[in-house]
Amino acid sequence: MRSTNPIASLLGSSPFKPMQAHMRIVTECVAHVPALFDALIDGNQEEVIKVKDLIFAKEQEADDLENDLRSKLPKSLFMPVDRRDLLELLDMQDYIADTAQDIAGLMVERDMTVPEGMGEPLRVLVRRCVDTCNIATGIIEQLDELLEMGFRGREANKVDDMVRELSAIEDETDVMGMELARALFAQEENLSPVSVMFWYQMIQWVGDLADYAEKVGDRMRLLIAR
Repeated sequence: MRSTNPIASLLGSSPFKPMQAHMRIVTECVAHVPALFDALIDGNQEEVIKVKDLIFAKEQEADDLENDLRSKLPKSLFMPVDRRDLLELLDMQDYIADTAQDIAGLMVERDMTVPEGMGEPLRVLVRRCVDTCNIATGIIEQLDELLEMGFRGREANKVDDMVRELSAIEDETDVMGMELARALFAQEENLSPVSVMFWYQMIQWVGDLADYAEKVGDRMRLLIAR
C-alpha cells in the first residue's frame, strides 16, 4: 500500500526534498519580520499582534516538518552525504524560524517602544538580515543539482559563490547591529535599564537571523568539501 505521509513521499525520491521544503517554510516565516518592525515603529500594536500570529503559525509549521523529517530520515543513506550532516543543516535552518518567533514573542510580551532615532536603522537592518535568509534558501535549492553533479563542478562553484555573498552580507549586518547598539547605549540616561537590556537583546536576535543563515551556507560548504 502506498504511503500517504508527505515526508515518506518526499524521502522516496530524495532526502533533500523535505530539507528544501522546510527551508521554504522558514523563509516564509522570516519574511513577516519586516512587517512586524514596521508595525512597531508605526505604533500599530494591533498589526504587531496580527503579524506575530503569522510568524508563530509558520514557525509551528516548520517545527512539525522538522520533527517528522527527523523521525523518517533513514539511519543510513546511500548518498555522498552523512545523516548527521543533514540533521545539523536542518538544525541551522530551524534556528532561523525559532529566532523569528523569539523576536515576535518579545515584541508582544512587553512594551518595546522604539528609542528615538533607531526606527529607520532598524528597518534597514531587519531587511538586510532577511536578505541573508533568502540567499540561504537559494543555496538549499541547489541540493538536487549538487547531487546530480556529485557535489563537484559548476554547481559546486555556484554554491561557493553564493556562500561568499551570504558571508559578506552577514558581515554588513554585524556592522549595522553594532551601530544600533551604540545608538542604544548613547541613550542610556533617558531609558530604563530594563528597556536597554531588552532592546540590546532584540538587536542581537535580529542579527542572529543573518548569523544562522550564514551557518546554513557554511554547512553546505562543508557538504561540498566532503
